[in-house]
Amino acid sequence: MAHFIASLQCADQPGIIYAVSAAVVGLGGNILENDQFTDPVTGQFSMRTHLEVDRPLEEVRDSLALDLAPFDVTLRVRDLARPHRIIVMVSETDHCLLEILYRIDHGELPLDIAAVVSNHPTLSPLAHHHGVPFHHIPVDSGSRLEAEARLLELISELRVDLVVLARYMQILSPTLCETLAGRVINIHHSFLPGFKGARPYHQAHDRGVKLIGATAHFVTPDLDEGPIIEQDVARVTHARTVTDLVVTGRDVERRVLARALRLWGEDRVALVGQRTVIFEQ
Repeated sequence: MAHFIASLQCADQPGIIYAVSAAVVGLGGNILENDQFTDPVTGQFSMRTHLEVDRPLEEVRDSLALDLAPFDVTLRVRDLARPHRIIVMVSETDHCLLEILYRIDHGELPLDIAAVVSNHPTLSPLAHHHGVPFHHIPVDSGSRLEAEARLLELISELRVDLVVLARYMQILSPTLCETLAGRVINIHHSFLPGFKGARPYHQAHDRGVKLIGATAHFVTPDLDEGPIIEQDVARVTHARTVTDLVVTGRDVERRVLARALRLWGEDRVALVGQRTVIFEQ
């Protein structure tokens, strides 16, 4: 039996769950897990269904689409035998990339890294050590458009589903953010917007913070204001040095990003306006 994830969204109305169940039964399949949510503000219905059936992907997708046609749904069906493909973008800091590589190597993240992309060559040996292609795409004020065009070429050539900004220290243009809407996830410290700009941990230390945090979110043209997927914090005291805060912050960042990528990789994240619906186990 093949396993599939069916994700759908539409305006809430009676009969949607029945239609999905009828389609699965008609295919001779079985539903293993189902979760749904109706947003009380927008009336948007979101559902994630894990099913098993001895049919090819195209037949499963066509059958569900036919039974759901009266509901005007946005439907995605994925064969779990094909993990989502990602590009990981980095600059010169390696902790988030290391976490992703480790978890994928140990089967903890259901993702396939198609490439590592960086504006510096620094982390090329790390990518090659894990057998991942590395692409150095320099970026400066005069080459930003060319760099983003090359990135889009790679996304198309490598059939990439998601771009992960794993401490990539460049701002994507509004045009690129709109082109890749819902397909870019970023990780940043949760001090923003209170401690903007350079040396946020130094600023936080000067103000005597008691919590170190990190946020994983979708990227939008509004810097660091996209829909939030995952967050976490760690407590600190006045006795911690700036170096201590940096170390703690890195630990929180990599854990939060890994959890966000697991949720996304398992199709548990649904976008509803400026918010996310998370179908956690």
